[in-house]
Amino acid sequence: PPICRLDGERHGTAADASFNGIMQPPFTRSEELAMIALLIIDMQNGCFAGSPPRHDAAGTIARINQLAGRVRPRGPVIFIQHTDAREGLARDSDGWHLLDELDRAPGDVIEEKTACDAFLDTGLQPLLDRHAVTELIITGCATDFCVDTTLRSACSRGFAVTIPNDAHTTRDRPH
Repeated sequence: PPICRLDGERHGTAADASFNGIMQPPFTRSEELAMIALLIIDMQNGCFAGSPPRHDAAGTIARINQLAGRVRPRGPVIFIQHTDAREGLARDSDGWHLLDELDRAPGDVIEEKTACDAFLDTGLQPLLDRHAVTELIITGCATDFCVDTTLRSACSRGFAVTIPNDAHTTRDRPH
């Protein structure tokens, strides 16, 4: 059955769910055969502009880049890009573009979204189906909005999901 692994849970046992704890041998037989995809959510210039700053932005970006390098041999790396002019993320604006610090490789995919849920009214589900993905690793910005919403949607769709506890970020908010 699908398993959601959140901040330290791995197959029901206490284990490090940081990026160092993911994709490391020994794999179980089912993990060796699973098709994994990495979702990198809303790591865009406009999401990192302003203050207060995102928590550990540079470290989060570095860990996402390292994780992407580990995932690419096993499955797709998918950048989820939010588009919403009201939020400073109008298509082709400076704020809309992905952060320059992100490592992108040929074969990486960009999927555009207009809501917190990366599955809602996007081509994400068909893309994952084409690649026979059964497990998702979800990273990005913002922990308490788009990352959380996409996590819940992925779990409800039957994916095994891992959220590395050091590969997503947010900022203090007034509410």
